[in-house]
Amino acid sequence: VQLQASGGGLVQAGDSLRLSCAVSGHFPRSYAVGWFRQAPEKEREFVAGIGWCGPNSYSTDYPDSVKGRFTISRDNIKDTVYLEMRGLKPEDTAVYYCSAARRSSVVLYPSRSALDYTYWGQGTQVTVSS
Repeated sequence: VQLQASGGGLVQAGDSLRLSCAVSGHFPRSYAVGWFRQAPEKEREFVAGIGWCGPNSYSTDYPDSVKGRFTISRDNIKDTVYLEMRGLKPEDTAVYYCSAARRSSVVLYPSRSALDYTYWGQGTQVTVSS
């Protein structure tokens, strides 16, 4: 599985951005996808995840810091996962990474832990100016 994140850029506070994560290789619909971000000198932080619940059914999860502003979605035809970000704030500035994980009987996805994701793409920089 290879992941390619794109869509980052420099925006002003209050603006919106849509990040894309194009997935290639063996990528079943049951794989979970997570978006994480990492700011300089900070730990990698979970920002959104989407996990498979059954045929055509997915669950999503967001931390309080982005809930109501970020939306994760996936297009299983295009094998692409999106992160729609609205009302961006300077504290959203970071490198954003997408990740994927196969289904597990041990881990409940979408997981908020980066350790539970196996496949990672390169990051895309998001910079929000005040």
